[in-house]
Amino acid sequence: MCAQSICMTASVTPNVLTDIEQRLRPLLPADLYAAAWIDPSSDTLMRTFEHLRTLQHILIDYIPRDVINNPPQLGVPRYEWQEGTLLFTDLAGFTPLLEARAAEGIEGAELLLKLLNRYFSEMIEIISKSGGNLLEFTGDALLVQFLADEGRHDVEQALHTGLRMQRAMRPFQRISTQQGDLSLQMRVGLHLGRFVKADIGTPQRMGHVLLGQAVTVAKQAEGAGLVGHVALTEAVKAQLSDRIQLKPVDHEHWVVLDDFTPEELGEYEITLARRRTPSPMLFDRSVPALLQEIKASVDLVEPLASYLPRSVLQLLVETASERRIPPAFPTIAVAFVNLMGLPEAVDDTHPAETPGLVTCFSDAFSLINGVIELKGGILQKVTYHSIGSEMLMHFGVLNPDPSDPFRAADAMLAIRNLVQSLPTPTVQGQPIRLTCRIGLSYGPVFAAEIGERRGRREFNILGDTVNTAARLMSRAGENEIWINQLIYGHLGSHFHTKPLGNIAFKGKTIPQPVYALGERHAKIF
Repeated sequence: MCAQSICMTASVTPNVLTDIEQRLRPLLPADLYAAAWIDPSSDTLMRTFEHLRTLQHILIDYIPRDVINNPPQLGVPRYEWQEGTLLFTDLAGFTPLLEARAAEGIEGAELLLKLLNRYFSEMIEIISKSGGNLLEFTGDALLVQFLADEGRHDVEQALHTGLRMQRAMRPFQRISTQQGDLSLQMRVGLHLGRFVKADIGTPQRMGHVLLGQAVTVAKQAEGAGLVGHVALTEAVKAQLSDRIQLKPVDHEHWVVLDDFTPEELGEYEITLARRRTPSPMLFDRSVPALLQEIKASVDLVEPLASYLPRSVLQLLVETASERRIPPAFPTIAVAFVNLMGLPEAVDDTHPAETPGLVTCFSDAFSLINGVIELKGGILQKVTYHSIGSEMLMHFGVLNPDPSDPFRAADAMLAIRNLVQSLPTPTVQGQPIRLTCRIGLSYGPVFAAEIGERRGRREFNILGDTVNTAARLMSRAGENEIWINQLIYGHLGSHFHTKPLGNIAFKGKTIPQPVYALGERHAKIF
């Protein structure tokens, strides 16, 4: 008893959600989280369980099949060597279509999304029925993996898939818009070889990546190909029968002349597309039973959620009940970062050196993600270019702000400094030289959840601004940051910049003004 007053203590019964409350925070919308904490009754817990089950289905559609089948231990990098055929696709004609639909406002966004999802749905169905593993969407491009077997059926599967996809493009050759008829066409590239499949990152943010020259060569095959055709490398050509007619594109690439009859092209390797696993029925809806089911659901959802940027995950959590993210045409900053000397060095490593290289890439991915999130941006994913692996990031897609160009420029400078300070792994006993090159652009994009409506899909950004950032990156030198005219105009005198003149880029009829970004004059944020 206190001298001046009576001290009283009271026991408070712990909330039934106490043990998993922190794990539930990022997985529940704010209103459901509050309701479940304040009133953890069977009705509220049932709503929580149903939300987690819905979120699980959504995340399964966002993640590559091999991750779903074998989720990693969060924050622990893992890798394995694989061999097979890689298929890259890319759309031609999308930028004019996007510009035409953007002029139509919200209605145009909905029409564009409907068209894109019809295209992706048809392509994804072909991939699934042909036995491919869709690893990622990158803008309007796709990366598909076919693992090798003793008979090298992966080459035939990939070739048949590419031909079926090109045949499925015929309905997209005439698309009516207010600016006239437009068309979509596609390039497909194939290459086979060995590569490393790795899961990298931290418990908060994981990534699923392929490392090795084979990935870059496959992307180069797509870029060297012709629209409407399937292009392939010498490695693929060597596995084909003499019956298949080829046309040379250059001394390293050929395109397949599709004279196959339906019988020759054959039936699909898999007769049924992937089916969603039915959800079990809950017969016991008591509080203890529901708590057990919620904990089990969190165990399943948590690893999958780590593969998404936190802000994208939050968007999916908030829109899970509608199962739809509305499309938009925001004006944002987009950047690509290419780590030079690291991803492709895996081919030259001794077996004992490979873990160190994968760990270094994992560390770089994690630290760069930390910089991007600190500056309010999103590291979308590790993706692939004809010059190697790269990271796609953007600022403002969910909440556009006038500060986006400044925060993006500030982040790119921080990333350049970070890369230069990373401890480098050894390859054949010698430390590799690790540098980067960066492209940064500003402009309108199409942001939407693309893919199958009730199947494989991703939240993604598409458009000329994305392509411009990639092309700026591909032309930049070691440790250089190249920016476009629009972002240069927004940065004004806050940063040191160096004019590089007008440079011609693929897809541009007129050379574009380009600048090299230097250090900032004064801290802005």
